[in-house]
Amino acid sequence: MEFKILNKMEQLNNIDLKSNSIIQVIFKHSTRCSISNMAKKILIREMKDSNDLNIDIYYLDIINFRDISNNISIRYNVKHESPQILIIKGSKCIYHASHSDISLEKTLWQ
Repeated sequence: MEFKILNKMEQLNNIDLKSNSIIQVIFKHSTRCSISNMAKKILIREMKDSNDLNIDIYYLDIINFRDISNNISIRYNVKHESPQILIIKGSKCIYHASHSDISLEKTLWQ
C-alpha cells in the first residue's frame, strides 16, 4: 500500500465520492516538522503491514498545498492540525487525530 498524492483541490470531490464505498484516509504532513516526520514513518511502516486493507490513503504536503489543507478544515469541519489524519466515510470525517495519536491501527478501529 502506498500514499496517493493529494495536490489538487478537485481530488477532494473524488475522495468524498469514493468514501461511499471504501474508507478514505487523509494524512496532512508538514515537511518542516520533526513530529510530522515521525508520524509519517509510523504510517509508512503500518501501511507495509496493511496491504490487505481496502482503503485509500492520501498524503497532503501542507507547506506546498495550504489552500487544500484549509479547504479540508472547512469541508470536514475539523480544526487544522499538523500532522493530522482524517478518516472519511460517506463524505464525512468520522474520526481525526493529530501528533502522537496518528496511527492506522488507532485510527481505523475507532
